[in-house]
Amino acid sequence: MPQRYSLAAITLHWAIAALLAFQIAVGWALGSLGARGFALFQLHKSIGITVLLLTLLRIGVRWWKPRPAKLEGGWQGALASGVHVGLYAFMLGAPLTGWALVSTAKVKVPTLFFGVIPLPHLPLPMASHGLAEGGHSLLAWIGIALVALHVAGALRHHVMMRDGLIWRMVPGRSTALLLGLPALILVGFLLGRAILPGAVPEAPAAPAANAVEAPVEDNAVEAAGNASDNAAAPAANDTAAVAEEPAGPPPAWTVQPGGRIGFAVGNSGETISGNFSKWTAKIVMDPDHPESADIKVTIDMASASVGDAYKDSMLPGDEFFGSAAHPTATFVAKGAEKTGANGYRAHGTLTLKGVAKPQAIRFTLSGSGTSRKVSGSASVARLPFGVGNGDSSTGLDPKVMVTFSFDAKAQ
Repeated sequence: MPQRYSLAAITLHWAIAALLAFQIAVGWALGSLGARGFALFQLHKSIGITVLLLTLLRIGVRWWKPRPAKLEGGWQGALASGVHVGLYAFMLGAPLTGWALVSTAKVKVPTLFFGVIPLPHLPLPMASHGLAEGGHSLLAWIGIALVALHVAGALRHHVMMRDGLIWRMVPGRSTALLLGLPALILVGFLLGRAILPGAVPEAPAAPAANAVEAPVEDNAVEAAGNASDNAAAPAANDTAAVAEEPAGPPPAWTVQPGGRIGFAVGNSGETISGNFSKWTAKIVMDPDHPESADIKVTIDMASASVGDAYKDSMLPGDEFFGSAAHPTATFVAKGAEKTGANGYRAHGTLTLKGVAKPQAIRFTLSGSGTSRKVSGSASVARLPFGVGNGDSSTGLDPKVMVTFSFDAKAQ
């Protein structure tokens, strides 16, 4: 019987084979998943680096404990040797081109090895991105062809030639291991397919959608709705018409600690939610005379978080908030109007990533005297501000829901 490979070589052989099957199963689908494949893309990168490290270890083991002697010469032996060399080139080249692809992408997605160890980008020019992308895809197909040739050769030796060559890669002459170890490859492939995200669920029915959007219409709808709002509330208008003039300047309000500005956006049937931890607000307003309102809110864009280390590290980048060049966003409004007993609406200007656009907000005040609770919302169209302008944003909804709540005291 031919001499066996070392136990270390056997273990690495089957482990790498199973991981490659998983990578191929996942890699086929990543291009079509868009933003839904974000977490899976991170896993794909981590396993790719694992394959690279295990392959380097496998080469080291081969030098430490040389492989058994060849059993076949001629063109068949040369073909077998060529396939082995090609497989090593594939196992090294596929992870390296994937690493290069990520390093040269327009959207700089950070890589954390299994969410723990940061992996630096390779110092490659952006112009090489197309080459890296094409090379990675080509190597995948070459690798599949080489694996097929490798399996066909192993079956030829075992079934047709019956020379026992396959036992060199099995730790012991066990039929169970002979069947079980190759089955790991199938398990890796099936697992890769099983964890792929399912189909995007259908959008909710129109009444439910309207119920969500009604409080936060965009500016065009808000402007068009002013006349109907006024017509629908003649009593409120009559009251405003006869209201007394304010006795003095409107009070300034101090925002108390504990307030929150949050945001949420649909992502291929799911919702990504987060908040800004640093922001300030300067508010001057007499609740009985909302036309006196003078509002300015300043948000530190670098303080955005969605509670996920990968996504949080992407938010300051140019694809989303571009906080290095535009560290703050501001909303400024002069005057507001009453829409109900405790409801108000303010039209102002939102400046984000250096772009200024009209923006409306709705809010309610509760309480009385010098202490009020404020809560409100706005629907912000992200694309005019260049928020979410890259490949990882393809699944995001065009509008972002912004909500806020805080306590305020009159000075």
